[in-house]
Amino acid sequence: MKKNHPTVSLQNIENIILLIRGQKVILDADLAVLYGTSTKALNQAIKRNRNRFPADFMFELTEQEKSEVVTICDHLAKLKFSSTLPHVFTEHGVVMAASVLNTPKAIQVSIYVIRVFIKLRQMLIENKNLALQMMKLEKKIKSHDIAIHSLIAAISNITTPSHPARRKKIGFK
Repeated sequence: MKKNHPTVSLQNIENIILLIRGQKVILDADLAVLYGTSTKALNQAIKRNRNRFPADFMFELTEQEKSEVVTICDHLAKLKFSSTLPHVFTEHGVVMAASVLNTPKAIQVSIYVIRVFIKLRQMLIENKNLALQMMKLEKKIKSHDIAIHSLIAAISNITTPSHPARRKKIGFK
């Protein structure tokens, strides 16, 4: 398999990862395409090895979640008419599905998928660090603002006389 094969590029995998129930997951239909098998064959292999897929590896979508996924993802329009609810796989479920299928393509693709999950996790960590640095900077700016206002008030007090100067009246007495 070529590294830049269009169905297995890191960018393509990033595009099919969804956030559902606070977890990054891949739908069974998308995973089957990546692994070069049918969704039915993937789900049959999963069913035969159900004990390898606890809830944190794989779960079934609700009707509402399925509707939202179909609305968001154009390539899943045909899923709208499916009578079965799709399964989604977390990072660990993707690896387990590859081991259940046990094909060279599935194993190689699972490596790509794991790399994408790692990349997304690193981006999240970097964003958290950036947000933390921004908060520190905002606190520093606020303290500087207070110091600048105090300085301006002090300068204003120095330059403004305490009593107004008496002006000479203009005109006749």
